[in-house]
This record gives sequence, C-alpha cells and structure tokens, in this order.
Amino acid sequence: MWLLMAVLSVLPFAFFDLWYFMRGALVLLVASFDTPVKDILRDQTVRGIVLFQDIDFLGHMNNARYLRECDFARLSLYIRNGLLHATRKLKANMVVGAATIRYRRSLHLFEQFRIRSRILCWDEKAFYIEQEFISCKDSFVCATMLCRQNVLHSTPDKLLQLLCKRKVECPDFPDEVLLWTKYNQASSARLRA
Repeated sequence: MWLLMAVLSVLPFAFFDLWYFMRGALVLLVASFDTPVKDILRDQTVRGIVLFQDIDFLGHMNNARYLRECDFARLSLYIRNGLLHATRKLKANMVVGAATIRYRRSLHLFEQFRIRSRILCWDEKAFYIEQEFISCKDSFVCATMLCRQNVLHSTPDKLLQLLCKRKVECPDFPDEVLLWTKYNQASSARLRA
C-alpha cells in the first residue's frame, strides 16, 4: 500500500512538469493581489533567486531557466496590467511567436535577481516585450530578452481598446526591435522557400 502511494505521488512529477503549474498558480495568485498597473507601458518587476533546480553542470543558471522565469514574469505583467483579463474577455489567446535572449553575465546559486518586463510596442498581430534580468547585488543587467507575443483570435489594438476604453497609440519601434523583426521575417521567408 505504501509503495503504491509513493508511486502515485511521484507520477505527476515524473510525467508532467508539476512544479511549473504549481509555480504558475502561485504567480497568478500573488499577481492577482498585487497592485494593478493602469499604464500599459510601465515596466513591472518580479524578484527571483537561483536555486539548485535552476543550475547546470557549470554551477550557473541554466539557459532554459531564464526563459521559464520570463514566462512567469510575463504572466505577472499581463495579470497586473489587465491584458490577461482582456484576452479572456475577447476569447483570444497569446503565444510566444519569437524570443531572443542575450546573456551578459551568469547568475549563480543563491544569487537574487529582478526581472523587469515591459511592453515596448505592438503591430497588428503581436506585442513586443523586453525583459531584463538584473542582479540584486550590483544592478547589473545579466541577460536581456526580446519576445514577440502573438495575439490569436484578436489583435493588440482590440485588446488595448477594451482595456483602456480608448484607442492607444503605439510607441515608435526601437531600432533593435526593427532589426530583430527583419531578421525574423528573413528567417521565415527562408524556411518557407
């Protein structure tokens, strides 16, 4: 009986990434009680710490963990600024269409960091998000990521009109986002050929 209970308690962790969903539920709960942010372009910050499950064989944060932490930070961003609610209300969905991360300095075991996330701009299909990993010990930007968050079954403009109750003008695209979108378009064209 004990063996069966032990096996049944381990199965969800063995076949599903249960920690991911538990962490997502925690982020959802914490962000829901956090102060809402009305300015859609304002950066928002979440804190983190590098733990044993985050490190690789070289003793620093694993590359995949950066992207996972960005997922949770974006979820918090969308809850606090209301985009998640607007997305659900319009029966839309958001998925990552592209992401590029640049590592500048490693984060090590037990190092605390902040992830600063902000919406830079948008087009007819997607939001463009910048996320930065900032070391708490010296405020150095250890990694920076650009993400294209595609909107399915709606548009960024419709989401923002519902959320802000007015038409919101898109800021100018930063140069690095323009170059990055050109790279992504060229890559897509090559793959279609």
